[in-house]
Amino acid sequence: MYAIRQHAFGAPDMLVYEEVDTPAPGPGEVRVAVTAAGVHVMDTVLRAGREMGMALPRLPMTPGREAAGVVDAVGAGVAEEWLGQRVAAYLGHERNGGYATHAVTSADSLHRVPDGVDDDTAVTMIGTGRTAVGILEQAALSAGDVVVVTAAAGGLGTLLVQAARRAGAVVVGLAGSPRKLEVVREQGANGAVDYTLPGWEEHLREALGGVPSTVVLDGVGGRLGRAAAESLGAGGRHLYFGWVSDEGRFTGFSPEELEAYGITSQLAVGPALFGLPGGIRRLEETALRWAAQGRLSPVVQSFPLARAARAHHALETRATVGKVVLRPEAAAASRGQER
Repeated sequence: MYAIRQHAFGAPDMLVYEEVDTPAPGPGEVRVAVTAAGVHVMDTVLRAGREMGMALPRLPMTPGREAAGVVDAVGAGVAEEWLGQRVAAYLGHERNGGYATHAVTSADSLHRVPDGVDDDTAVTMIGTGRTAVGILEQAALSAGDVVVVTAAAGGLGTLLVQAARRAGAVVVGLAGSPRKLEVVREQGANGAVDYTLPGWEEHLREALGGVPSTVVLDGVGGRLGRAAAESLGAGGRHLYFGWVSDEGRFTGFSPEELEAYGITSQLAVGPALFGLPGGIRRLEETALRWAAQGRLSPVVQSFPLARAARAHHALETRATVGKVVLRPEAAAASRGQER
C-alpha cells in the first residue's frame, strides 16, 4: 500500500509518499481501505515538532487521525458483517495512520456512514463535525443572538455559520481574503469582514449594525480573537476553541476584565467537550446524522494523498477554505509530482 511517512519533525516537506507494507488488523480491529483522510491543524503542529499540550509521536510515523472508507479486513473477535461496510472513524489522538490507502483501527471506533453522505463529508463530520456539535450545544444559540464567528471560512467555521443561521441568529463571519469572504456569505452569514484590512474592527461594528454581539465563537485566539470578543455587550458569551493566530495562544480574559465587561468566557473544547452527556461517540453520531439530514453541509477542499505536504503548506499559510481532505484514490496520478 501507499502512505505518507514522516521520518523527522519540521517543514511540510517532511511528509513523504512511500510504498509500505499493508497492515493486518489485530484482535478487535478492522482494516479500512481509505477513501478520504481528514487533515487537522493539530496534524501540522505535531509534524513541526511542537507539543501544544500533546506528546509528540514516535517517528517514523504516518499522520492522520480521521478516516473514511470501506472495511476490507477484520481481526479476531470482530463480526464479519463489517466487511464491505462504508465507515468513518476517529483513529485516536495518539494512533494516527489515516494518511494512507489503508488504515487499521479499533472496531469500537467505527460508525457506519449514512446513505447519501459522501466520503469527504463523512470524514469531516467524524472529527471537525463532532467538535462543531459540541460547541453548538454549549453555545445554545437562539434567534435572538447576534453571533461573531472567527476563522469563518474554515472547516469548523463554515459549520458554525450554517448552524447559527439555522437557529435564526444574525451572524457575521471574520475571514482573511475576498474569496474566503465569499465562502462565508455562501454559508448564509449576514455579514463578512476581512480581518487582514486596517481598521477591520470598525468594519465589524458596521456589519453588526452598531449593536453589540451576544456570542463570539473564537477559533483563532490571540489579538484577533480578543478584538472579536470585545464586540460583546453586557451578558455576552465568549466561547473559544482554537489558537491559529500568529501568537499561537487562546484568547484570554482576566476575572477582573470579565467582571468589568460583564461577559463570560469559556473553553469549549478539551474537558468541556469530552464531558458532554453521551461523550464523544454521541457527538460523532449526531454530526453524521445532521449531515445526512442536511442540517450541516461541510465545505471541503481536497488534495491527492501524494500531495499531503502541499495540503499542510496550504493549511498553514491560510490558503485553504473549509475542511482539508486527502484522497488516496487520486494519489497514483500524483505520485512523485509533489512531496
